[in-house]
Amino acid sequence: MATKQSSLIIGRQPLIEAIQSGRAVDKILLQKNANGDIVSAIRSLSREHNIPLQLVPIEKLNYLSKANHQGVIAIAALVQYMDLQQVIDFVVSKGETPLFLMLDGITDVRNIGGIARSALCCGAQAIIIPDKGVGALNEEAMKSSAGALEHINICRVNSLIKAVDTLHLNGIQVFTSEMRADKKLFDLDFKEPCCVIMGDEGKGVQAHLAKAADYFFSIPMAAKFDSFNVSVATGIILYEAMKQRGLPNPSKGGA
Repeated sequence: MATKQSSLIIGRQPLIEAIQSGRAVDKILLQKNANGDIVSAIRSLSREHNIPLQLVPIEKLNYLSKANHQGVIAIAALVQYMDLQQVIDFVVSKGETPLFLMLDGITDVRNIGGIARSALCCGAQAIIIPDKGVGALNEEAMKSSAGALEHINICRVNSLIKAVDTLHLNGIQVFTSEMRADKKLFDLDFKEPCCVIMGDEGKGVQAHLAKAADYFFSIPMAAKFDSFNVSVATGIILYEAMKQRGLPNPSKGGA
């Protein structure tokens, strides 16, 4: 998956043309009280393509650009977001067993970059993120990932709970960590198709999302301490998954 140069898309018609041409967009900033047929079309396209739309005062738009923005500026994405079902179909068609990650409420872009790096190194094929409430995949995230975000599928969805439904319909089990869970990480069967939900370090995975998971598990720790950093925890989990699935053979290009 190739990265794209970060830039602003300024003006109503340029934004519509960019979206219709397939260009990935991270966010649309729309002036408050803007109206008209073209504005309605922009709102419709944002819903259709799961692009977050934020209503902002004109002062913010003027700060971002001195050009004639017509009340709308969008931030072009650095990655091309993929459709979850299409990624599942692609992974299965290659004869691979799905190993996905889902990020819930993780806003630190350095953690996201580190997670992507571990995901790629351990053989995960996709990262699922919500269209709101997650750190932007910006230049800092790209740098923190050491380029991994360029090579792993990123699926942006408008509902994580609906994404869990899609995973279940495709026979993919969903795991989530819980410090008090009796089942340990090593007791999980990662040889089966699965997706691991990683939550915010403070709040954890949202209750309604955790409830939809098939299994809760905990990561054993030697010391009675709070918890692992979310990026470190993800690396531990994915390494266990890779170990169960068979460590890569260096002679065949493994790390």
